[in-house]
Amino acid sequence: MNTQPEPELLHSPQRTLSFHAVAKSALDLLYQHRLMTTDQLARLLTPTAHSASYLRRQLVALEEGGLVQRLRAQGKASPGHGFNRPYVWFLTETGADAVEQAAEIFSRRYRVTPESAASTRQAHTLAVNEVGIAFVEHARRLGHDCTPLSWTPEVAHRIRDGQRRFEDDHVISDAVLHYVHVHRGARTMLNVFIELDRATMTAAELAKKVSAYGRLYEFVPQHPDRARRSAASTRPAWQHTYPAFPRLLIVLDGAPGPTLAKRLADRTEDLYTLTRVDPRLSRLASNLSVGVTTLAQLKEHGPFGRIFTPLLRGTPEQRHPLTDMLLRRPAAAAPARHPPAPLPADLHA
Repeated sequence: MNTQPEPELLHSPQRTLSFHAVAKSALDLLYQHRLMTTDQLARLLTPTAHSASYLRRQLVALEEGGLVQRLRAQGKASPGHGFNRPYVWFLTETGADAVEQAAEIFSRRYRVTPESAASTRQAHTLAVNEVGIAFVEHARRLGHDCTPLSWTPEVAHRIRDGQRRFEDDHVISDAVLHYVHVHRGARTMLNVFIELDRATMTAAELAKKVSAYGRLYEFVPQHPDRARRSAASTRPAWQHTYPAFPRLLIVLDGAPGPTLAKRLADRTEDLYTLTRVDPRLSRLASNLSVGVTTLAQLKEHGPFGRIFTPLLRGTPEQRHPLTDMLLRRPAAAAPARHPPAPLPADLHA
């Protein structure tokens, strides 16, 4: 009988994990992130393995056990062959129930079906995963703390009282990401709103969504009984969830092509112009930190590279230079290879 260890795990930090441990981690990731490709799961769970074949065998075993399903990713494959597209994995009803029964991860009501997994939303979900994975991979390199479960997709925040359509009463973040920045032994917890834009909406519509975060910053829920209102009930709603108002990072992506860089640069310029003339955002410019970058730049340079264009600052003639995810004022910026100590508004551990 062959007793040799799996060759691709010889130098992996996961080499001592049992099948059950790695498979359980895969189930947890699929529960929280809804859809993931084999490659995305491998980069998070077995980042130093030589190939994803060991993980594939575990996913197939989970599939045979009725816990996960797979389908081919959407998009154009190589000369008409659908089998060249990567697999996208998601939990079955049984798999989701198994994760919830373990009670080790925050329960979410949303369930993925084969129909929703194959919908036009698939590409957006996978792109949001790429944003989260970029943070995880660069955190590993920098010695920061950002795990495969550190981002939560599609988090709704109420922005007005009333009973209108859900979309009118809430701003829905594509993801909320939690990142622990480590600098000279000091740990600072950062919360970040993520908006992933694949140019499926106009620049004006995207600017309106940025404005909705301004509404979130100011929104104070009305207490039904004014006589019983307390100091806590007069605070903005976000203060009940976050120690400081999260930064908003807008990540642009689009279909590959020779003009992609130019199209994304133009979109950044349009967004800069539109947000500057928004009355609400102008009034809150000193309270909000908003930055724009591209997915390609985020993956290559990481969140502490100088890749973010700050919005709501300066004029078109005197625009502030590129900065990192901390979105500091230029005078406080530091070289990208040695990130500065975080802003005092964040939560220090």
